[in-house]
Amino acid sequence: MAGQFVTEVNDADFDEQVLKSSTPVLVDFWATWCGPCRALAPVVDQVATEYNGQIKVMKMDVDRNNATPGRYGIRGIPALLLFKDGKVAEQIVGFVPKDTIDKTIIKVLA
Repeated sequence: MAGQFVTEVNDADFDEQVLKSSTPVLVDFWATWCGPCRALAPVVDQVATEYNGQIKVMKMDVDRNNATPGRYGIRGIPALLLFKDGKVAEQIVGFVPKDTIDKTIIKVLA
């Protein structure tokens, strides 16, 4: 369910892939049964393509990984967390238009 520039991340490699990244990382917390998550997936793929080289985009299935979503208080999905320097810089919950995600990314990259 991930596009060309989207990588799956799990509880075991989250710290290494996300928190220790020198590049900002957008993590999409989702589940296969979640309709809004499936609707947001092509938007996340598009964002990953457009910002390739500037940010990393990763997806985490909350049904297969519960430690990390719990650690960040994920209660509703889809949830997009944008990490910079190992910390949550921005958070978006629910299905949103692409320009909302763009504005959030630009703010973090500035």
